[in-house]
Amino acid sequence: MIYLDNSATTYPKPQSVINALSYAVRELGANPGRSGHSMSVKAAKAVFEVREKAAAFFDAKPENVIFTSNCTHSLNTAIKGILKKGDHVITSSLEHNSVARPIFALQSEGVEVSVAPVYESDEQTKEAFERLIKKNTKAIVCTHASNVTGKLLPISSIARICREHGIAFIVDAAQTAGVIDVKLTDGVNVICTAGHKGLFGPMGTGLLITDGKFPIKPLTEGGTGNASLELSQPSELPEALESGTVNTPGIYALGKGLDFVSSLGTEKIYKHESKLCNILVSELEAIPEITLLRGEGSYAPIVSLNVNGVHSSEVAQYLSQKGVASRGGFHCAALTHGYLKTSDVGAVRLSPGVFTTERQIFTAAQMIKKFVKSQNTPL
Repeated sequence: MIYLDNSATTYPKPQSVINALSYAVRELGANPGRSGHSMSVKAAKAVFEVREKAAAFFDAKPENVIFTSNCTHSLNTAIKGILKKGDHVITSSLEHNSVARPIFALQSEGVEVSVAPVYESDEQTKEAFERLIKKNTKAIVCTHASNVTGKLLPISSIARICREHGIAFIVDAAQTAGVIDVKLTDGVNVICTAGHKGLFGPMGTGLLITDGKFPIKPLTEGGTGNASLELSQPSELPEALESGTVNTPGIYALGKGLDFVSSLGTEKIYKHESKLCNILVSELEAIPEITLLRGEGSYAPIVSLNVNGVHSSEVAQYLSQKGVASRGGFHCAALTHGYLKTSDVGAVRLSPGVFTTERQIFTAAQMIKKFVKSQNTPL
């Protein structure tokens, strides 16, 4: 299989990650921080060491690293934990539903929502956000890169706006963490990301990293392993936002994923994956029947396209039959497809990874060309 669905989850995982899952199940089987026996202490130490690794990776304090079940969990915690009735929030036109749905759900609770259009020009995009700021604006929540097109948003410029107005800045880094640097020192207040994408952890892992400047009300309350005689949730991080037993095997394996990314460096990873995307674009851009969903500006390593008159799921199915794993459809991104005017056909997304080769990219391009031919359309 030529796996070009790394934007959904990276595959394959490094052997160190696979080994870590097995080790954690065998050797870290006790509940971390819930008991005083040696295996429980060992598990708690292992979890804390990963917390330290994530803190170093995102320029955070270890206690401000929160383990979650996925990026959606992280975003819901941050969004619903910061916004309240009477607040105003701004998001972008390129958001995944994990941002859009919790934000729009808060409208029924008295939160105002504005959507800023994203332009090819970063300056225009920044100005679009700035124009929407009001006296009651509490937060800007936006993706670092669109999961459909890969379009990068100017988060440094948006961060400056947020600082000037005292607004919380929450960034969805699901498509960039591990591929493109994003840190709290960039001026972001809360980074939410998945463990199973660019960080090479297993599915069922996520991170919420905060600078602590904007208090986050817990999404859930429950057992935290401390203050057990109190009926109120602890206010200190990370316990305040980590109720229940954490995913020790997943967290331990995520730590090995962080090690893998750190050993290569995000610059090297981004350069490799971007080069593969550029090859794919070069192979396909001259074909009139193919529409590439790319414009000017900077992009994460994603190439999305449509074959004129054909639903994206049909193209993706053809590629799957030919041994190429891509993703067709609507990518859980209603706002994006509305903005791109692709709500009728969706998009075929191809996203290379660290282990993808140039030869595989050329082969995938040939398969797409063959599909165009199969539609009795001359190239």
